[in-house]
Amino acid sequence: MAVRDRLHRSELAVPGTNVRAMEKAPTLGADLVFLDLEDAVAPADKDQARENVIEALNGLDWSRCAVSVRINGLDTHWCYRDVVEVMERAGDKLDTILIPKVGRPSDVAFVATLCSQIELTRHVPAVNLHILIETAAGMAHVEAIAQACPDRLEAMVFGVADYAASVQARTTNIGGANPDYSVLTDPDPDSATRERHWGDQWHFGISRMVAACRAYGLRPIDGPFGDYGDPEGYRAAARRAAALGCEGKWAIHPSQIELANQVFTPSDAEVDRARRILEAMEEAAKEGQGAVSLDGRLIDAASIRMAQNLMNKVEQMKARG
Repeated sequence: MAVRDRLHRSELAVPGTNVRAMEKAPTLGADLVFLDLEDAVAPADKDQARENVIEALNGLDWSRCAVSVRINGLDTHWCYRDVVEVMERAGDKLDTILIPKVGRPSDVAFVATLCSQIELTRHVPAVNLHILIETAAGMAHVEAIAQACPDRLEAMVFGVADYAASVQARTTNIGGANPDYSVLTDPDPDSATRERHWGDQWHFGISRMVAACRAYGLRPIDGPFGDYGDPEGYRAAARRAAALGCEGKWAIHPSQIELANQVFTPSDAEVDRARRILEAMEEAAKEGQGAVSLDGRLIDAASIRMAQNLMNKVEQMKARG
């Protein structure tokens, strides 16, 4: 079965052409590193990038983070060689394969079938699958895609840049806010000034993906924020994603790793409240009480589940050090 409890607070993207960056990647503190064979690699460099990635998988110490490879899209002639070469030559070092531009369940099934055949032939451990929802077709079929391969599917990522292109959205910054996506306050006869309130252009897409993930046991991850010179903008985007239920966010630059880890690590106050909820639940059970209250408020079953989930994450983070 697919791993369901891996940490995904920060997922660092590293181009397969950048050997030095791959050598440093395992030491930078990301929960997961994905070595990229797709968008970050020019067509003329695809074959060499694949060789670089295989060498990095086999030659580096990945014990401090999970490691993934983003293969090329299923509509390219590089895709099947990416899966075959990486799995046959370094499959025992790999945690997940990241599939871009997934538009229908059969896309997932294709990669899963290749992986199954290679695993049986080469006797390598089963690899999980992460998928990018970054097209109109992918979003339209996201619930069906989430059910495509329960034994392998682990996470979905919202790929904002390609999604924006697919739906022909107007955007000013990859993953950022857009001043055109806003509302004006009603006219005030006593003032010539009307306030403008910005909205989150990506709210619907992320929310729908998160709902599909939670319905079928997957982990929702937010994708890139393009301006790596704007840490406050990154934090704001990460907080919006966290508020909607995402468990982590991509880092396209090492400086974004710690920002993601901070946002998606529960605060001391959150941990304290979760611990108190579980203690109150345990005390009520000892006394044979069906209802649980804390600080004058009734605690429902959903609150208890949320508290348990949070404490499980805290234990994982402690184990990571």
